[in-house]
Amino acid sequence: MRGSNHSGMRQFNERIVLQAIRHHGAIPKADLARLTQLSTQTVAIIVGRLLDDDLLVKQERIRGKIGQPSVPLSLNPEGAYSIGIQVGRRNLELLVADFCGQPVLRHEVHYEYPDPQVLTAQIAEGLQSLQARMGERWSRVVGVGLTAPLSVHKWADLMQGEAAQALRRWEGLNLRAQVQALTDLPVVFAKDTMAACVAELLQGHGQDTRSFLYVFVGTFIGGGLVLGGHVLSTDRGNAGAIGSMPMDRPGQAGTFPPQLLQVASGWQLEQALLAQGHDPLLIHDDAIMQSDYQTCTGPWLQQASQALAMVVANAAALLDVDAVVVDGSLGASLMNALRERTQQALASYRFDGMHQPRLLAGRVGAHARALGGALLPLHRQFFPDKDIILKQDLE
Repeated sequence: MRGSNHSGMRQFNERIVLQAIRHHGAIPKADLARLTQLSTQTVAIIVGRLLDDDLLVKQERIRGKIGQPSVPLSLNPEGAYSIGIQVGRRNLELLVADFCGQPVLRHEVHYEYPDPQVLTAQIAEGLQSLQARMGERWSRVVGVGLTAPLSVHKWADLMQGEAAQALRRWEGLNLRAQVQALTDLPVVFAKDTMAACVAELLQGHGQDTRSFLYVFVGTFIGGGLVLGGHVLSTDRGNAGAIGSMPMDRPGQAGTFPPQLLQVASGWQLEQALLAQGHDPLLIHDDAIMQSDYQTCTGPWLQQASQALAMVVANAAALLDVDAVVVDGSLGASLMNALRERTQQALASYRFDGMHQPRLLAGRVGAHARALGGALLPLHRQFFPDKDIILKQDLE
């Protein structure tokens, strides 16, 4: 990405310089000028401003080369911070990320189901806790990225009793407005799996893979889509919404084919564990792979991997992606087994006339949704490409 030497481009050029350092690491001013194709004088002025704003720091001089010793410049991790808030099926997570996009602090609340009548108070308590723990650093927080599934109220069909009633209260709820009322910081919203995709783009495989389908396996499965180095965002927010992808042809009249989320979500494994008297939260523990639970994990891995293999084949035909990245909040051993079984299931598909995407393990992990949320305010304020910002409704 190149900068501009025309007037009126000060902020854009500053972002170009920050982006260059973010991608290439510590780098001297002369190399920055060559990389951004900005004049040496322009780079010197920009670097001076960024140093004054504590967004950059000087590293030790590099000696032993021809000419004057050069001083590499790097991002200052403490130059800015942002907050990610992730509302999940079983937990609420608040995460602080530094200017380099690395997690710094985390606050987590676990529950049986997300009740909107108590959730706002839990978020307020989490924000207060993080502010107290950050102390003076809180003044450098630039915003809040809120992430949650769309249409949470539709989960009520899977629940019973008080849980179903609580989930129905999500219908028509404007969670972003409620969170905005809790803080003076600007709040931006993104669908949870799309935020996780953003985290993978900025902190994971997106650094070396231009186009990929992103799959996040949690209580429910979902995803996002990166094409040409950009997260694909649409007005309805459904690009890459693989959870709704049909897995079969229609059956008898009045019946519908199952969707991916009905056969490859952690929810089905939770229910199988419950039916045999086990703790459903084992899906997040490596102990799930012990032989005691094989009667639950075996059938789930079989159906989930077959379904994911179909998704990979369809993505190859429709999108010509370089890779399919599979990440999730399930236990690491279970996620590894799912990817291995999916790779095996791909042998049943022909890829004649198309590129078979690589199947990759996500690099961010279980906290990708909260981290992706935290990255959104940083991206809006400091990155030259604003297209990644996702503005979606909660309805």
